[in-house]
Amino acid sequence: MTEFQNSKEYDRQNHDHNISGVSSKAQRGAHVPDVLLDGYPIKELGGTDSVFSSRIAIAVDPVALITTECITVTSAMRKHARWAHSSVSAILGGSSISYRKGPLSTSSDRVLQDPARAPSAGTQRGTEGSTINDEGSLTGRWGLRGKKGKSMQDNPLMSAFARLRGELRGCQDIRSFDIPSLLHPFLQVIRSSSTSAPITSLALIAITKFFAYNLISRSSPRLSLGMQLLSAAITHCRFEASDSAADEIVLLRILKLMEVMLSGPGGDLLGDESVCEMMETGLSMCCQMRLSELLRRSAEVSMITMCQILFERLKHLEDEAGGDGAAMEETARDADGGELKMDAPLTGTNAASPQLSTVITPLSPNLEAGGNIQQAVLEARRSASFEQRTESIDVGMNNAVNGSATNLTQIPSPDMQEVTDIRPYSLPSIRELFRVLVNLLEPHDRQHTDAMRIMALRIIDVALEVAGPSISKHSSLASLAKDHLCKNLFQLVRSDNINLLNESLRVAGTLLATCRGMLKLQQELFLSYLVACLHPRVDIPRESGIDPSLYEGVPYMPKLVKQPPSSASSGRSTPVPVKDRQKLGMEGGSRKPDAREAMVESVGALTRIPNFLAELFVNYDCEVDRSDLCEDLVGLLSRNALPDSATWSTTNVPPLCLDALLGYIQFMADRLDDEPLLEGYPDPNKLRRQRYRKKIIIKGVNKFNESPKGGIAYLASHGIIENPDDPQSVAQFLKGTTRISKKVLGEYISKLTNEPLLRAFLDFFDFTGKRVDEALRDLLGAFRLPGESALIERIVTVFAEKYCVNSTPEGIAEKDSVFVLTYAIIMLNTDQHNPNVKTQNRMALADFAKNLRGVNGGKDFDAQYLQDIYDSIKNNEIILPDEHDNKHAFDYAWKELLLKTDTASDLVIFDTNIFDADMFEATWKPVVATLSYVFMSASEDAVYQRVVAGFDQCAQIAARYSVTEALDHIIYCLATITTLAPNALPNTSLNTEVQVDKKSVMVSELAVKFGRDYRAQLATVVLFRGVIAANEAKIQNGWGMIIRIWLNLFTNSLMPATLHQSHSLLEIPPIPIQSPHVVNREGRSNESGLFQSFTSYLSSYAADDPPEPSDEELSDTLCAVDCLAACPMEEIFTNILTLPPKPLAALTHALLDQLPEESSPAMIVVKPEQGSPNLKVNGQSQNLMTPSYDPSIVYILELSTMFAIRDEASTATIGQDVAEALQNIVRNAANNHSLIVSRAVFYLLSLLSASHDQPFIRAPVILHTISSLDQSMSEKAALPILKGLTSCMRGPRPLRNEMANTPDFWSTIRGLHTIPAAASTVFEILMDIMSDKPSIISGDNYEFAIQALNDFATAGSAGAVGEQKRDRYMRRSKTVKSIEPRDSELISHAIQAVTMIWQLSSRVPALIEQSHLERKEAWTAYWSPIFRALSTQCVNPCREIRHQAFSGLQRALLSPELASADHQEWTAIFGEVLFPLILQLLRPEVYHSDPLGMSETRVQAATLLCKIFLHYLVLLSEWNGMLELWLRILDIMDRLMNSGQGDSLEEAVPESLKNILLVMANGGYLAPPSENPQHARLWEETWKRLERFLPGMFQEIFPDPPQPPPVSAEPPQIKEIKFKAEDVPIEAK
Repeated sequence: MTEFQNSKEYDRQNHDHNISGVSSKAQRGAHVPDVLLDGYPIKELGGTDSVFSSRIAIAVDPVALITTECITVTSAMRKHARWAHSSVSAILGGSSISYRKGPLSTSSDRVLQDPARAPSAGTQRGTEGSTINDEGSLTGRWGLRGKKGKSMQDNPLMSAFARLRGELRGCQDIRSFDIPSLLHPFLQVIRSSSTSAPITSLALIAITKFFAYNLISRSSPRLSLGMQLLSAAITHCRFEASDSAADEIVLLRILKLMEVMLSGPGGDLLGDESVCEMMETGLSMCCQMRLSELLRRSAEVSMITMCQILFERLKHLEDEAGGDGAAMEETARDADGGELKMDAPLTGTNAASPQLSTVITPLSPNLEAGGNIQQAVLEARRSASFEQRTESIDVGMNNAVNGSATNLTQIPSPDMQEVTDIRPYSLPSIRELFRVLVNLLEPHDRQHTDAMRIMALRIIDVALEVAGPSISKHSSLASLAKDHLCKNLFQLVRSDNINLLNESLRVAGTLLATCRGMLKLQQELFLSYLVACLHPRVDIPRESGIDPSLYEGVPYMPKLVKQPPSSASSGRSTPVPVKDRQKLGMEGGSRKPDAREAMVESVGALTRIPNFLAELFVNYDCEVDRSDLCEDLVGLLSRNALPDSATWSTTNVPPLCLDALLGYIQFMADRLDDEPLLEGYPDPNKLRRQRYRKKIIIKGVNKFNESPKGGIAYLASHGIIENPDDPQSVAQFLKGTTRISKKVLGEYISKLTNEPLLRAFLDFFDFTGKRVDEALRDLLGAFRLPGESALIERIVTVFAEKYCVNSTPEGIAEKDSVFVLTYAIIMLNTDQHNPNVKTQNRMALADFAKNLRGVNGGKDFDAQYLQDIYDSIKNNEIILPDEHDNKHAFDYAWKELLLKTDTASDLVIFDTNIFDADMFEATWKPVVATLSYVFMSASEDAVYQRVVAGFDQCAQIAARYSVTEALDHIIYCLATITTLAPNALPNTSLNTEVQVDKKSVMVSELAVKFGRDYRAQLATVVLFRGVIAANEAKIQNGWGMIIRIWLNLFTNSLMPATLHQSHSLLEIPPIPIQSPHVVNREGRSNESGLFQSFTSYLSSYAADDPPEPSDEELSDTLCAVDCLAACPMEEIFTNILTLPPKPLAALTHALLDQLPEESSPAMIVVKPEQGSPNLKVNGQSQNLMTPSYDPSIVYILELSTMFAIRDEASTATIGQDVAEALQNIVRNAANNHSLIVSRAVFYLLSLLSASHDQPFIRAPVILHTISSLDQSMSEKAALPILKGLTSCMRGPRPLRNEMANTPDFWSTIRGLHTIPAAASTVFEILMDIMSDKPSIISGDNYEFAIQALNDFATAGSAGAVGEQKRDRYMRRSKTVKSIEPRDSELISHAIQAVTMIWQLSSRVPALIEQSHLERKEAWTAYWSPIFRALSTQCVNPCREIRHQAFSGLQRALLSPELASADHQEWTAIFGEVLFPLILQLLRPEVYHSDPLGMSETRVQAATLLCKIFLHYLVLLSEWNGMLELWLRILDIMDRLMNSGQGDSLEEAVPESLKNILLVMANGGYLAPPSENPQHARLWEETWKRLERFLPGMFQEIFPDPPQPPPVSAEPPQIKEIKFKAEDVPIEAK
């Protein structure tokens, strides 16, 4: 086979050679061609698709090469005993005269042209001898004779070579040589049965070389005829059998030559008949089981190659016909006339051997007789076995020459002219080949073995790969594919032969990949079967460490699961058990593991087809009457991708399914950015409506199967059934849906009350032209006949009426006849197919006819009519398709399917992403569930990488298409895998802060566990980097898990408290976390040992601290820190602050949901046992009776507040919820830690500042809540409260006015001013209020403001201590110490407070005017508070404050707005202000509060009293109480003189009185009675009073004093001015 193997050189790339090296013989030609093969002119060959398009250069003369091949063959023949004495002419070669003169016209030529004129053998020999004169002369010259003196020169095989050599002499261009003449001698050898296998092989090698070296080109003369002759020769090759190896070499040569012919330059010139013969020859070799395995496989490879070429031709035929498939079909019918037919090959094992076996088998009689291969096939098919010997089939070969069985009359002459043009092969031969291959797949044909089917499947697969779309465009081929091919394939996939199954699945996949546009229902049937087979109906096993909620989306069973079969309550044959129906392929059954793997591979290959699953979704899931194939396939892949699926399949199945699932997701992710194409495709909105309608129908049908009336009512309520009271409308729905239980339907429509519905239902059937049994079969295919006889009778009655409604069919008398006949058919059906009835007891035809005697209108039915009915029922039971237990089940289902293809809509094939959103929304649950389960159970990095990519792509798709539910669930799954969101908060009592490399690291239980879990770290990075980042606006319910992660990270110091602070809108320090135990490892020696570790442990135990973390724990913590550093938390927070209000509300609600319920406050009160040691948390002693501090609560409140105050839209959306949460914390302050309450108050006030105009929040309510805090809580929360109040008071003016007019505001700040740390802030608030322009001081808050200022002024009394110390130091001549900063601040605040108090006097007139109060009430309401406050501060122990108070009091008293002649209320300044003030000053305790400075204050008070009296003297003179007031002043002066203070008052009081007396005298108010009798009383009383404590003063001022008045028996009654209790300063009460 060396020469044959050289054919591999066909595939080498050839190149042109230079003209150098051309032989002298070539140079003598007329011209030099453009293309040379090593100097020998060979013109360029045609056929660009040929394997020879890349030419092989040869280094010898082509003519010499052919001559050499002739000599090689003839030499081999002469070595054979049969030709040992032949003439030497074949070696020497014949004369070239005939070639030069033109075509031969010998008698033999005429014979070959017209076989009918062929002479006898003897005449033929004589003619041959006389024709070749040169050969005769050469024989005589060399004296070569045969046996007994007879010459062998006339041997036709040898002489043909001699003639060819003679014709080749002088040939300059082999391209111009006649091809039939060139091939003729070699073809004779091939067809001769007298040649041996080696000789035949040499002839085949020679022809193969001619093609390989381009000696036969497209332009060669009569190439078409030559190709036909060559095809006929090799397909009818005969030779003597020798050893099997040599024989099979010949067959291999034939196979290779057939490949060369089809792929060579003349391949497309072969006719349809030639191609069919060649294909039949190849198939016979493939199927001949007596051939070696190698040969059969080689034949299969050759057939595959040839089929590639043939079906490639199909595409060119389309181009030639301009894409008009109908025109091509018409042309094909005209070409073959319907006569072209290939016979299917047989195996030779269970039938007679085909032709090729007879060729190579010595026992075959056809070899010895030289039988024709094609005829041998016909004979073999009639033969029962090889042992049967027959006569020679070749009847024209009885008289052989020299043992040769070659009859030259059957071999066309090279000079035969082509009478008619041979049409190149086209659709007829391709269609015939396709038909034969499809028929080989027939699963019930026992003559076809599985090996033959596998071979046919491989060839069909190649055909579909090459020209699948073209096959679908030709109606004849498409019809074969849609019907027979699919039918056979879908039955073969149920085979238990794994090789057959693999090939069947492969072909089915290729068929769907290339022709699915015409296979809508076939594809549904195939995929439904795969889903039913592969989807396990077992629970997913629980594994420790995997939360079941992660994989709850994996479906337990596919949606296409049918209802359980109806029970045989009718008495007819028992329905087939499920396992038997599974064998029939009606349902998926348990398949072997390797079969499951093959099916999974097939599904994976289908899912890799671009848009395949999307097309399933559009064409099936979105159609009402179709299965949800897309959802079922995704669910199938999801379930089988779980590791446990390997227990009932193979270990390859889970990764295969996972790969397919990830490929499905990746396909959608890759085209997210593609431009959506809408034109020419279904409207997505329409598909959504169809899916919604489909869901309603499925739900309604399920209800109908449980309760028909309820189902119809439900469907009517949703508009599926237009009118539930209209039988026609109801029947139309029931007839049109395939989801209804046939058993329930039969029982429902057969009820008496539903007879109108039954009649309407039967109106949808057309029984025209059908026998009664055929009509009944159609009817009972729609529903199951009920078991009750009355119901059956009702159905049969209506059926009989319907059957005869238009006209009584021929042979039927009336409808009553139909009624009886129908009943008889039902009985016959039960009798024939009931397994409980013995065969001998079954009804015979005679019995059946006897039962119907005389019932046809008194006559009998036609015997043939009854015969046909009997045979039909006997051979094919009338029963529901899914209850058949034989081949009829599939045949019936297939028939129904083909009927539905006419009405089914076309399969939409597309390449667009407009349906991806709906498809992903329908299928994401099982995908995400599987990814989660696999991620939790995987152990290989490659799996992690693929799953991580899958999660990322799912998140991208969900975010892009706004499938928020999917995105939320992805977040939930990943968050669960991270282990950072446990249901119970981790313990933080052992948290230890470690100083390492100049940075602080918090070692905690959470950090250590997280740092050790690679899976959790990977999930965390995917969650924050791939899912959350940039998708914040699309998250809805997923925020809950994210918040839990953040809280755990925050409480364990794994997320900085300042992270969100940089984005915070709140000016507040970071949230404090409980101070942990701190360990400083910097500078520590690296040496460590047992003693050191033991010492560290003992020291920690003694100090009641947690043990120091180990190096491993520290390393794990650092891993956790590094992982979290890779998460873009900063970016996420930035994006969150820019979220629209709606998604921000979802985040905020998730935050608030993490707060403790009000019914279970965030504290646990534990009563410690007696004698128990103090507990410490994080190194700090804890009081078990106080609430614990949870920083996560503060974190939640702060984030929520920050989001709520972001802008007006956010405030309006989420402000109310945040406000309620904050108020609940404050109201429940007793159950919350003070730090939580204090921050909550600040957040609440910040929210108030931002949302004061919103109806859900009111300042008085909030201030009342704050003021309701107990003193202890207020003190602890003082600073945050004041910070919030400051923010509000610097907010909008309406808010400032509302707060300033709220009493709780003033009570709050008055309660906080006593706290040293808060005093300054409170005072700043007061200053802001007092300085606000326009002023916010009103009648409602006037007194509150004065009281608050008075409190600050009073607090300044602490400065007296410092003043007295300085006095003592000065007396001792010591250095005076500076005032303490704290005291200095208090004094400063007090002085400013006093100043602001008197400044308020300027507001009094306006306030009085606005109040509309009576004069007295108004004076009491607005002037009295100022005077009381200033009077109070006039006795303040601090001198600076007293001086400022006296100054302010004086200014206030001298205010021009105070007094008026129109009223006398102002006169109360003496009795309610000045007099009580002086009395207070006279008290010893007041005096001793500042012994050195209080005497000066008394002088100031006396001076002030006198000054005020003189200032208002004119107005007082008109007042009736002038005398009593003056006398009271004198009494006060008397008490001051006698207070025992010393020289200061003794000097100041007389001087002041002198001034008053002189002013009064000058004004005429004080004059002797003689001068002014009207004021005599005033004169007298003044003189008397002065004489008591200043004797002689009056005389001194008035030198001529009057005579003392007579002493009356009763002293004059002087009206006393009494002081009320409230006039006394507050400190004195």
